[in-house]
Amino acid sequence: MILATLTPDCVVIESFGPIYRGHDWVARWVSTWLAEDGHVIDWTVRDLRSSSGSEIAEWTFHYTWRGEEKSFDGATIANLHDGKLSYLREYATTAAIYDWRGEWQTFPMTVS
Repeated sequence: MILATLTPDCVVIESFGPIYRGHDWVARWVSTWLAEDGHVIDWTVRDLRSSSGSEIAEWTFHYTWRGEEKSFDGATIANLHDGKLSYLREYATTAAIYDWRGEWQTFPMTVS
């Protein structure tokens, strides 16, 4: 089902760093993630903007992987070709979001 949304020569870049090039690598990534107890609990898209050939989304991803439940806010930039994703890059917020009131808050630079 996932592969049907992607061009055969797609490029998918995760916010954690890995790049998957083409259907074969995307299929291996998905099957490996699922085999390691990967499960999407919720993926809420808060904003989606489309124009000719591209899409931008802002979202919150809530999941379990290797027995740990986690969530983070992120964004995706995607290019389309013939109605399918040809390029998709994800970005993740690396610290808790807060209203600045004159002092910086310190957070570890890890994705939770």
